Amino acid sequence: MLIEISDHLRAYFYDVFVTRFDFWLVFGVVAQLVFGSRFILQWLASERAGKSVMPLSFWFLSIVGGLMTLAYGFVRKEPVIIIGQGLSTGIYLRNLALIFRERGKVRDK
Repeated sequence: MLIEISDHLRAYFYDVFVTRFDFWLVFGVVAQLVFGSRFILQWLASERAGKSVMPLSFWFLSIVGGLMTLAYGFVRKEPVIIIGQGLSTGIYLRNLALIFRERGKVRDK
């Protein structure tokens, strides 16, 4: 039974990562790496500050990674990715708008 499961897993991963290997697979993996790197950035910034902080670059990585993943979703015709990243990217953009608005108010004082 374990050998059969192992054979199925090997065939699955071969199909996903070898048979279907193309530019968009690489693009999607890079998109996820960019998107995921924002958490490492946020963690390092928080460790440096000694408290939980959300650096501005977190939101830029969110937008870039989100848009890349959204493009991947459109190309691969993945509705779950399209819906999730479409909504999320809108939220990231709104957060940036709020941050810049607040910074403008602070400068005006």
